[in-house]
Amino acid sequence: MSKIASIPTRSVPLERTRNIGIAAHIDAGKTTLTERILFYTGMIHRIGEVHDGATTTDHMEQERERGITITSAAVTCSWDQRVEEGISKLYSGQNQRINIIDTPGHVDFTAEVERSLRVLDGAIVVFCGVAGVQPQSETVWRQANKYQVPRLVFVNKMDRVGADFNNVVREVSEKLGARAVRILIPIGSEESLRGQIDVLNQRAVLYTEDDLVGSTYQIAVLDDDQRALAEEAYAELLEAVADADEKVGEMFLMEEPISVADLKAGLRRATIKNALVPIAGGSAFKNKGVQPLLDAVVDYLPSPLDVPAAEGLNTKDESQSVSVETSDSEKFCALAFKLWSDKYFGKLVFFRVYSGTVSKGDMIYNPRTNQKERVGRLIQVQADKHEEIETCFAGDIAALVGPKNIQTGDTLSHQQAGILLEPPLFPEPVISMAVEPRTKADSDKMSVGLDRLSDEDPTFVVRQDEETGQTIIAGMGELHLEVIIDRLKREFNVQANVGKPQIAYRETITTPAKGDGKFIRDAALGGKAMYGHVIVSVSPNERGMGIEIEHSVSASDIPKEYLPAIISGIEDATTNGQVAGFPVVDLKVNVCGGSFHEVDSNDNAFKIAAIFAMKEAFKAAGAILLEPVMNVEIATPDEFQGDIMGDLNRRRGQIQEIETKGPIANVSAIVPLAEMFGYSTDVRTLSSGRASYTMEPSSFEEVPRNIVDQLIAERGGGY
Repeated sequence: MSKIASIPTRSVPLERTRNIGIAAHIDAGKTTLTERILFYTGMIHRIGEVHDGATTTDHMEQERERGITITSAAVTCSWDQRVEEGISKLYSGQNQRINIIDTPGHVDFTAEVERSLRVLDGAIVVFCGVAGVQPQSETVWRQANKYQVPRLVFVNKMDRVGADFNNVVREVSEKLGARAVRILIPIGSEESLRGQIDVLNQRAVLYTEDDLVGSTYQIAVLDDDQRALAEEAYAELLEAVADADEKVGEMFLMEEPISVADLKAGLRRATIKNALVPIAGGSAFKNKGVQPLLDAVVDYLPSPLDVPAAEGLNTKDESQSVSVETSDSEKFCALAFKLWSDKYFGKLVFFRVYSGTVSKGDMIYNPRTNQKERVGRLIQVQADKHEEIETCFAGDIAALVGPKNIQTGDTLSHQQAGILLEPPLFPEPVISMAVEPRTKADSDKMSVGLDRLSDEDPTFVVRQDEETGQTIIAGMGELHLEVIIDRLKREFNVQANVGKPQIAYRETITTPAKGDGKFIRDAALGGKAMYGHVIVSVSPNERGMGIEIEHSVSASDIPKEYLPAIISGIEDATTNGQVAGFPVVDLKVNVCGGSFHEVDSNDNAFKIAAIFAMKEAFKAAGAILLEPVMNVEIATPDEFQGDIMGDLNRRRGQIQEIETKGPIANVSAIVPLAEMFGYSTDVRTLSSGRASYTMEPSSFEEVPRNIVDQLIAERGGGY
């Protein structure tokens, strides 16, 4: 590792570095906003559009064809805040380094959002000015809450018919529970959108129609109506900051004068501690409001120095937590948050540095594998372009080329750092299908491709079905698996046949029960004599809490050395339930009795006895089948609302809420995933192509008896 005395010099100090994500509901305009940011910061010299398949961060072929973001893309840019007369900025005229991750909006790729938020210091959450807060917006907000990521809100598409800035501000407060404060209020809306009111500086920012790319704007005096609105918003902002920030609150109570600089500094502190959320309105597509938003990123979102130190576990004693100080002079410590197969570089590992520096030639250590590896090449990634660098500093996001045996969530560190960082958590797959190579030549390539793709994506799981020998792939939705199959074909040249998607059903129990299992083999029948006897009690666990195993059996009944084998048997028994052979979830198991033989007992006998005991307990415990149900939201013109609701009822859907926004009705429902296959085609047919929908996992619920009977019949009569 680099000696402290020879630490290379960083080009931009830590306090002028921002690591931010751009996240939101699908179609809110995240990628369009990212493209404008790259243009105005000089990273690109021509604005690409999503509908043309020409954006910088959507660089995969599938992304450009579908017009959606599939994988999070990292880009680095610099922003010089302009010094303008009478305008208060906290960092005027200083070069700022902004690392941006553009994340997907589609729920099938929620893992990309999860792992990005885990390593970012701040986020811009984008809402559509017409649709407002949508279901996936709420999911992203919850993810940001989990990692305590400070946020700015950008209300995009204010040029669209039906756009309503105040309505979105209200929904952010009511639906997300955030205290939103207006800092940039759109001037006009729909076709008349022409600028923003800068609330803090009490000025108008106006864009001229003759500058089509929005590079130039002018600062103007507010007219009477605008001034009244600006003064009202300023008073609200002052009150909110005084409530949330101790320093400004004290000045407010003491009736001391509070300057704009004081107020901005207070708003920054309140934003960083997640007490307030600054909100701005504009239109990325129409190039209005992006530069002031960049100023707000610098002014209000934290540098790596402003956020709490990363916490990890001591590798020598995992009961002790350790803090990682953000400093170049500390020992190197980073988190690998994403793996990617690049067509030029091969395997890339994206990592966020929390402390220290790493340079080409240094040795890095992986506490999970207890292995060291030399750093070959380091690259700064600009979406699909790469720039080789010599050194990575604290607070940086970069990629390592070609490392071995590194997984998403691994800690990379100096061997003496002695810390294990908490990895991001990912949801379980809800849908699976069989896949097989079309030819013998495709077989080996398919194995390599699936292994590589499952390394990249923690929510994509590959397994072999022991009964049929088939390869089963599982993921977060139809689109997720569709993209995987498409990537197999394009990137690995594999032609594959795929089966019908299968639902990830689960089983659980409804009542407590006991099971008594004995395995006795007489030596007279051939082989070695064996004896194992296990008694278990089972009871339902809370939904989503998994399987908890404990024991209250005395050592005189069953010696402790047999307990690991019994637990292994219990775990094996839960892989196949009694209703239809699906995995069993959410139960408590207690090993409460049994007996042993001093000569004939062994691990195998107790493992088999535990399986028998569990099977007997399941039969008496009121086993039921569970299915994944989804939160579904359909946005449809009013005239198709009745047909769409009728169709949802036919799909066993439960309507939760109907909300009308102008001519559009938003229908929220809970629908079993099994009934949603092919829905994208059906909803287009029902609405003449004018409705859209989103879907995300909600919970597991009991399957109706008639559906259970049908599933048992399909699986050959049950288990």
